[in-house]
Amino acid sequence: MNEPLPTSPVVRDPSATLTIRDATNARAEAKDASELLTTTPGAVVQDSGGAGQRKTLSLRGAAPNAVLVLLDGVPLAGPGAAMDLSRIPVSALERIEVLRGGGSARYGPGAMGGVVNLVTRSPDGSTRLFADVTQGSFVTTQLSAGGATSLLGGDGLVLLHGLRSEGTYAFSYDELPSLPGNPLTTLTRTNNGALQGGGLIRFRRRIGATQVDLLGEGSVESRGLAGPVQNPSDSASQLTGRGTFSARTTTRFEAGGSLSTLGWGRLDDTTLNGTFFGAGTYHQRETSLGAEAVYSRLFAGRHGVTALISGGGDWLTAANGVNPSWGRFAAMLGDEELFFDGALSLSASARVDVAGRFVVFSPKVGVVAELPRGFSVRANAGQASRPPAFTELYVMQGTLLPNPDLRPERALTGDVGAAWKHERGHVSATGFLSLYEDLISYEYYPPNLARPYNFQAARVAGLELEAAATPWRWLELTASYTFLDTQNQKDDPRYYLKALPFRPAHRLHARVSGGPDWLKGRVEVLFQTAQFTNRTETLSLPARAFVNVGLTARPWKDPLVTVSVELKNLLDVQTQDLDGYPLPPRAVFVTVGVAWDARVTAPQNTLAVR
Repeated sequence: MNEPLPTSPVVRDPSATLTIRDATNARAEAKDASELLTTTPGAVVQDSGGAGQRKTLSLRGAAPNAVLVLLDGVPLAGPGAAMDLSRIPVSALERIEVLRGGGSARYGPGAMGGVVNLVTRSPDGSTRLFADVTQGSFVTTQLSAGGATSLLGGDGLVLLHGLRSEGTYAFSYDELPSLPGNPLTTLTRTNNGALQGGGLIRFRRRIGATQVDLLGEGSVESRGLAGPVQNPSDSASQLTGRGTFSARTTTRFEAGGSLSTLGWGRLDDTTLNGTFFGAGTYHQRETSLGAEAVYSRLFAGRHGVTALISGGGDWLTAANGVNPSWGRFAAMLGDEELFFDGALSLSASARVDVAGRFVVFSPKVGVVAELPRGFSVRANAGQASRPPAFTELYVMQGTLLPNPDLRPERALTGDVGAAWKHERGHVSATGFLSLYEDLISYEYYPPNLARPYNFQAARVAGLELEAAATPWRWLELTASYTFLDTQNQKDDPRYYLKALPFRPAHRLHARVSGGPDWLKGRVEVLFQTAQFTNRTETLSLPARAFVNVGLTARPWKDPLVTVSVELKNLLDVQTQDLDGYPLPPRAVFVTVGVAWDARVTAPQNTLAVR
């Protein structure tokens, strides 16, 4: 497994609530990065309906535009931009680190709700070749192939991937949901296809006391934008080309301490066509550059100091002639005190961010106590702040409109949690509370699009439960549950004390996996209650329960051959997400993978929390 980088939540935010999801075993399953995240408590994925369609993530009731998504510590979208997780294939990943709760004091404005760090496969010096192909329902094909080897005195990794899906399927629709027993209408989902191709290249080399990491990642995609069932479109489409490149150095000094530097650039070029966007074609190009330096040192074995400075800029070139740009600057100072040989740690940090004309301040304090017999407790409190994002103010994102009148949002956050770990499993429980001022959240904007608005005051409180057990080597059990209570506290009779949209009150995920290494079966259940789609509670999406089953066989070890069958939505539940986007009915996918490695071992599915 890769050693955590300085930008990893494991290192940067030692008191945070963190779940680590191993992605190696999931490469044999027909899943994307967003589906791996559904196992995490506090996480809600918003799905536009099928393979290759836009998928975003909400954590602890924060909007998706307040969740920072990183690839090996490099931001994949600007602060406050909701990252489309359908663009990252599981074949590129080794694990996913999910930090839940206000992370602005350590990561900046984009992390008000949390941080997702996607950790890529490690170029570990061995020679490896691998390839996977998935074929399934809705004329869906997914391919990935790559290799790793020693190169130029270091280690290199190359991965290519592609996806094609027609995305056409029949679904049931209730035209008059207010009438009990109203007969359902069968409709066909069209203009829902997707075509993606991309790649990843990573090179790592140690030069003296310094490790150098180079990473390049990008993709080209074309997708239909079918729209909600009430206002579908047979012509709207999106063509996007995007890429990210980063260079990182990590130097450890003999006298103590370490210095990490990171420079990165990102380009996102989008062309929109069809009925949602007026006559003709709408084209825009967003460019971002950034750099940061982090110095850390532990004094006398018990007093750790971390200092960060970063800067960058964002530029937009749009077809409407509005070409805004702004600069970004941030400084952070953190301190951690260790007591009783590290059994008790106290940490505090403060960060100032400047983005364009906005200035925000984010402090935080945390405590972690490791108790006997595998027990631990932790608590955090702070303020998370962010200005409206560059994308929220100015950038058209598919069917999401910008709003140049947004105000900065701020939240007072706190959580308290306890955990118990054993060699055969773990259990954890965390309660949290966030009080928002000028909360930025997307709301349905008839007839077809959604737009971000400020909610003057809001409260989000909840409870997260997580458990995993391996009672025998051949059996694994995992479960997570989230309770979420939200209130719009604006003094307006239309919204006062009503629930915030897109935040289901209850959510449960459970999975059972068992069998010998050469043949494993699995069953997973994902349930969530109804959710509103606007502030007045007049529009809502019904509760849903998905059951997925799968079987993975490894009939050959050298090379390692894997055959997996995945049956999704076993009960054929007909439901919708986002602003009324129909989700796929029952579907079947078959994946075949081949991997050659001098040190082949069967991957294990593990889940870790803190």
